[in-house]
Amino acid sequence: MTARATDRARYDRATAHLEAPVAIVDLDAFDANAADLVRRAGGKPIRVASKSVRCRGLLERVLAREGFAGIMSFTLAESLWLARSGFDDILLAYPSADRQAYAELTSDPKLASAVTVMIDDPAQLHLIDDARDGGREEVRVCLELDTSLRLLGGRIRVGALRSPLHSPAQLAEMARVVARRPGFRLVGVMGYEGHIAGVGDSVAGRPLRSRAVRLMQAAARRELAERRAEAVRAVRAVAPDLEFVNGGGTGSVQHTATEDAVTEIAAGSGLYVPRLFDNYSSFSGRPAALFAQPVVRRPGVGVVTVLGGGYPASGAAGTDRLPVPYLPEGLRYDAQEGPGEVQTPLLGTPADDLLIGDKVWFRHAKAGELCERFEELHLIQGETVTATVPTYRGEGRTFL
Repeated sequence: MTARATDRARYDRATAHLEAPVAIVDLDAFDANAADLVRRAGGKPIRVASKSVRCRGLLERVLAREGFAGIMSFTLAESLWLARSGFDDILLAYPSADRQAYAELTSDPKLASAVTVMIDDPAQLHLIDDARDGGREEVRVCLELDTSLRLLGGRIRVGALRSPLHSPAQLAEMARVVARRPGFRLVGVMGYEGHIAGVGDSVAGRPLRSRAVRLMQAAARRELAERRAEAVRAVRAVAPDLEFVNGGGTGSVQHTATEDAVTEIAAGSGLYVPRLFDNYSSFSGRPAALFAQPVVRRPGVGVVTVLGGGYPASGAAGTDRLPVPYLPEGLRYDAQEGPGEVQTPLLGTPADDLLIGDKVWFRHAKAGELCERFEELHLIQGETVTATVPTYRGEGRTFL
């Protein structure tokens, strides 16, 4: 029996009393992935990206481990909710235009001390001040550095369209804007190198593309390390008490950790290890988060139909954004239908061994987005469900 077949047998036995659709997290795999992230971080603390987890119980579990400290959130409303739930170090990774949430933040000393907001434009400071509604608490601020690689004088750009602050001079000028403005305190700098951390460099069946990605990433790492160090020096000249410099992501932990300018690493997807993280040469993890759909039809030889399963992930549309049938091994989509809104036909010889009511296990393309489809996660150790915890959705929280 293969390792995957053994896992399937464990998951089926553990969830035999549960009706599908059902979502699980294999805690042995989750904990092993957490330990590997800590190893790759080389002693620098890891700030957990909540959008990749979306479950308070699992955020608490990983933050109780040595090597993890703080949360990187994705909306201001989520940040305030987490702070009210007892988390006390929350970095909002994206600028917000939520005026009501800013009014709450600036009126509550506990929230203001726990949450750091992201900016990259003076207009965002104006919006916060306009939203204060009498709130006078000092707002903790982080600047985002644009990490994209620019070639041929900027005519070619590799990397996400995020912050407009690309050069050290631009970052330093924004730091001076914050320093001159009452009611704000600059405490951090963040740079997310998604073109390094979030792009696989070992795609099966595409050797030329994989080599091109590796060459691009090597060049981008060298350029960014030099520019980030210069940018941090420029910001510290304005704000010498800067508390942190955040960088990285699951796919670049070990590389970003070598930069002296970086004080902490961001990671989250590496805890669940969704399918998009199968395409990396620098590390491998254990799939920890899965969902199962029940077999409801047997249309013919070599075919079964499961209920639902059409859970595409965000990003540029493509087959890499779809969940993949994982267990039993050997199932595939019908190219004419793919995963469906209500039903999904699956092809392959393993289909003939599946009965009505059996579970087929899938892996989502991305990490936390799976939790937007399920209200709870069943936590498995060995062959037992040891706990069931609500997702954000299960707590009535759908922030995006």
